[in-house]
Amino acid sequence: MGSDKSTQYTEKTRNIDENLDAVQNRLDKLQESFQAVLDREDLFSKIIEFFPYPIEVYSSDGTTVMVNDAVLTEFGVPSKDMIIGKYNIFEDPSIAEYGLLDLIKKVFEGGTACQTDLKVPLQAIRENYNIDNYDIDAMYQDATAFPIKDSNGDVSHVVMILITRRIYRGKESIINAMEYMKNNWQNDFNLNKLAGVANLSPYHFSRLFKNEIGITPYNYYMNIKIDKLKHNLCDANLSIAEAFSACGVDYHGHFADVFKKSVGVTPSKYREIIRDK
Repeated sequence: MGSDKSTQYTEKTRNIDENLDAVQNRLDKLQESFQAVLDREDLFSKIIEFFPYPIEVYSSDGTTVMVNDAVLTEFGVPSKDMIIGKYNIFEDPSIAEYGLLDLIKKVFEGGTACQTDLKVPLQAIRENYNIDNYDIDAMYQDATAFPIKDSNGDVSHVVMILITRRIYRGKESIINAMEYMKNNWQNDFNLNKLAGVANLSPYHFSRLFKNEIGITPYNYYMNIKIDKLKHNLCDANLSIAEAFSACGVDYHGHFADVFKKSVGVTPSKYREIIRDK
């Protein structure tokens, strides 16, 4: 039995090593391709522009010297002139904030680097480039960086390729979840289901929902449920127990206390108030 576990562990380790080798091999080939056309600036520019992913090229001191249109589209920056010659990766406080400074230095010293699931500092980007119509709340990217060397073997440029893995559009996601709750209020509350509807993780969904709406998803769901119950209590043809049952809850359960806490009176008192109006 112990031998089987050891064999499985060895196989998993081998698979991980093989995957890492494959990634490094692709990175080496990509680096060689850029290196081969470095002296032909026109071709170099066309290759970068051809890429569907955002690419930034830095000089040896960290200043941006080239970006493609995908960068502008991804981050909502109006013009390349706002970035080229003005942004320096070593002067970006978010690089240090996210603990990436040593990794960046490594690339500028001749190494290569791949970092996954990086949170993009959208707020800083918006402030730096005066962007006020950007509807993305959070973005996570994989970053691949490698150096381009001159004929002496010194690093002359660094290329960074960014691939977006996850985008969270809070308002759109929250609206979808709100509509789902309105249409499925008779079902039990299910945070994982709602997060799936919003295409967010449960944690990010709950946080974004609270930021946008001011209450938690559960409280929003309960408010819908209580509004439906108040509507049913106005129907004289239904007993209080039937009004509760029509909302999928038991009058003799804890929901009567939930109703009183939310509305301020018991269900029976609420019905009396409605009848007296």
